[in-house]
Amino acid sequence: MLAVACAWSLAVHGRLLAGGVLSPELYWRLWPGLVLFAVAYASTGLYPGFGVNPAEELRRTTVSTTLVHLTLGAATFILRGAEAYSRAVFLAAWLLAVAFVPLGRALVRELFGRARWWGCPVLVLGAGRTGEMVVRALQRRPGLGLKPVAFLDDDPAKPARVAGLPVVGGVDMAPRMAREAGIGYAIVAMPGVDRDRLLEVVDRYGRAFPHLLVIPDLFGLSSLWAAARDVDGVLALEVRQRLLLRGPRTVKRALDFAAALLVGLVAAPLVALIALAVKLDSPGPALFTQTRIGRGGRPFRAWKFRTMVRDAEHVLERYLRDHPELRREWERDQKLRHDPRITRVGRFLRRTSLDELPQLWNVLRGEMSLVGPRPIVQEEVPKYGPRFTLYAQVLRGITGLWQVSGRNDTSYEERVALDAYYVRNWSVWLDKKVHGWPRRAAVVVILSRRTC
Repeated sequence: MLAVACAWSLAVHGRLLAGGVLSPELYWRLWPGLVLFAVAYASTGLYPGFGVNPAEELRRTTVSTTLVHLTLGAATFILRGAEAYSRAVFLAAWLLAVAFVPLGRALVRELFGRARWWGCPVLVLGAGRTGEMVVRALQRRPGLGLKPVAFLDDDPAKPARVAGLPVVGGVDMAPRMAREAGIGYAIVAMPGVDRDRLLEVVDRYGRAFPHLLVIPDLFGLSSLWAAARDVDGVLALEVRQRLLLRGPRTVKRALDFAAALLVGLVAAPLVALIALAVKLDSPGPALFTQTRIGRGGRPFRAWKFRTMVRDAEHVLERYLRDHPELRREWERDQKLRHDPRITRVGRFLRRTSLDELPQLWNVLRGEMSLVGPRPIVQEEVPKYGPRFTLYAQVLRGITGLWQVSGRNDTSYEERVALDAYYVRNWSVWLDKKVHGWPRRAAVVVILSRRTC
């Protein structure tokens, strides 16, 4: 609510500073409308919003904020007349609120995520490898608000503690713990258990926990677009690969072209300055191209500002020869934490991703996308294994989950997994989240769309 109030205050005072003639008192009468925002956010599961994926949260806040502004605008038009309120103020307030509300929620999650009193306690049924992976994923993302407190497992050979949490007893203790500790959320992480036993667990403990999440045998195949389907009494899981569908691909291409054209025109002076800086910093051309594997496995030339010295390959080979302990790092990840080939200007361009500005031309040509899987060379194809088939069906991205999720801190296998995750889960909201990601983030399995 504070974010919405700030948006409206800035919109009103900004219009006054711009020379507009309006009465601020008139807009103060709209403050009871904040209740509508609270109702809209609550009805879409944003209060308290525990376990909601960031991209899904962004979609819900944007849609809810827009609908409430449309409602307020229609109400003021009908009740007061179109001349009473400034359309410019309404438009500015809506745009500011769409930006401020997600930022405000992200800040609150960041501040409250580590607090003991904030969040929803979670009991994990199953202390095996799957249960441990789920808990560690939640521990990496405290802002989700799901706080694992203990494991339950029927295997007496399990260690006393897993992932820093106690294994307190058998699964049959779940109802008593739910009742005595007030735990309303449980995760069943027993993918290898017998089918009849799993059905018994779900049926018995589903009555003890308002929210019971079952991790299936498909654990690791994460998808925001997975949906349960009832096939004549049989539970089925539909997993949609979003970017393999014609409709989403068309929408993404249209947005890419429009955004690349706009950004390219605005950034033209900056491109000229960067080109000059590159030329002055070291001998060689300002731009260079690299052959990358594109959609359908076809090669294309990706444009970038030059960030390395002219004889880069010789410099690299000499460096690896003098530092043999780093050769394994290069062969494993195709990158070095401290690459000797990078120039002074190049280091700045890479850190800010400005070296990739020329790839807007690739986007306009339909060879790349603004957000997508990272471009790779032919030698990297074997490392993708079976996932390359999925990877090859979409356009490469100037940026993507692989870039906002740690850059040099992510292993090659993690980057491959992030590429596959992106293809399966694409949405306008995920792209927007990648573009506006405020800090390093790790993509984890989406554990819930419900609240406690």
